[in-house]
Amino acid sequence: MEEAYSELASIVGGRYVSNHPEERFIYSRDMGTMEPSCPDFVVMPNSTEEVRKIVLLANQKGIAVVPMGGGLTLSGLCRPLRGGIVLDMKRMNRIIEVNEAGRYALVEAGTSQGMLQAYLHKHHPALKHSIPDSPPIATIAGNVLIHGSGHLSAMGGFHSEMLNGLEVVLPTGDVVRVGSCAASPYWFSRSPLPDLSGLFLGWAGTTGVVTKLAIKLYPRRLLSDVRVLVTEDEELMSEIILALSGVQVAEDIVVAVAAKPDWLRGFQTLIVNYGADTKRELTLKRDLLRESVRDYIDRKVAGFMPLPGYMREGFMEAPQKSTSQFADIKKGGGFEYVGAIMPTALFGKACRSGIEIAGRFGMPYSMGARIIGLAHCMMFFFAYPFNRADVADVKNAQRALEETNEMVLDTGGIPWKAEAPAQKQIIRKMDPNTFALVKRLRAVLDPKGIMNPGNWELD
Repeated sequence: MEEAYSELASIVGGRYVSNHPEERFIYSRDMGTMEPSCPDFVVMPNSTEEVRKIVLLANQKGIAVVPMGGGLTLSGLCRPLRGGIVLDMKRMNRIIEVNEAGRYALVEAGTSQGMLQAYLHKHHPALKHSIPDSPPIATIAGNVLIHGSGHLSAMGGFHSEMLNGLEVVLPTGDVVRVGSCAASPYWFSRSPLPDLSGLFLGWAGTTGVVTKLAIKLYPRRLLSDVRVLVTEDEELMSEIILALSGVQVAEDIVVAVAAKPDWLRGFQTLIVNYGADTKRELTLKRDLLRESVRDYIDRKVAGFMPLPGYMREGFMEAPQKSTSQFADIKKGGGFEYVGAIMPTALFGKACRSGIEIAGRFGMPYSMGARIIGLAHCMMFFFAYPFNRADVADVKNAQRALEETNEMVLDTGGIPWKAEAPAQKQIIRKMDPNTFALVKRLRAVLDPKGIMNPGNWELD
């Protein structure tokens, strides 16, 4: 291990490799409930070539490699389950190109959401990208690779659907490009070439290290607004979502269900964000949204809330601060949630099941859903804060998460960015031939099994 340390230092420089206990401790965990697992080394590369050399060294010595972006998945996906190297990508944070005519940005894998947001505001104010409800330090690559979603998902789908291309260091040390960039100097599309991006999306870093990616950008409208619809009947929510999304004016549609503040208890709150370049266009879109749900308003089973200015501004924030505020409700530094990708028609059942589970485990509940595309599906979330200093509270949250994952699978959904135990729950439900293909592909790409071992495995 001393020899490996010296060789890593020769690749990235002594300042950017560490085996100090305190830094290994920090990189052994995230804010979720998963048990810590310490790396042997933490390494911060600064280029694709440095990543390539690190992977080659790991291959030679049989050392595990765990790529990490912002380390904010909350489900322990960056824990080095079998030790080895945590590859912290934050130094690789360059914004290489913003192509206004093609509406895409090419960035390195360590580029954060906040960095690109600020860069576009300053240099390309007519463009924006879809931002998840996570702290600004979360990386663009990390969120794309876990099929994340954000403030333009009603328009553009999952963030992985907004991906134009990738540069990847394979577990063998080979560097490949996927998408139009494989045959063109422009990173404009994944079509029409064979789409190999699926070999890296959703695999939890088990098939390679992404070093660059291009994502789609969207027009930043001069004006923006929000409508907030409230109903007491969760069974109506699926119909209302279909109606509101069907007029195709929303950029983002999110449903929130919470016990706090007190006025929210018993209600489902649906938030629709949209933009326009003129007041007339903004009014037209507002009227279209209202007309789409007029029947529910006339029957007095749903209605739009009047919003004071401070609430309006809060609902239009990107990212939303309310997520982090709920995360600290127990003042113990612990927070995790089950994200579930499922049909929007299952909203009512998921909502009732989530409230029942939260009550049984004595958890303060916060649930909701982000609508993906024209209600093609939703990312339904069940959030559980806990006190990290209280061992019993952590175990209670773990049991609630496990039961929620099982409920999601039984309902017909699939847990999102699943932690290692949840991955096993998914595999047991998965078509066995599909899982056999997953194992064969990993064996081809990573013959020595060095990439984030312990993930997407039953053993």
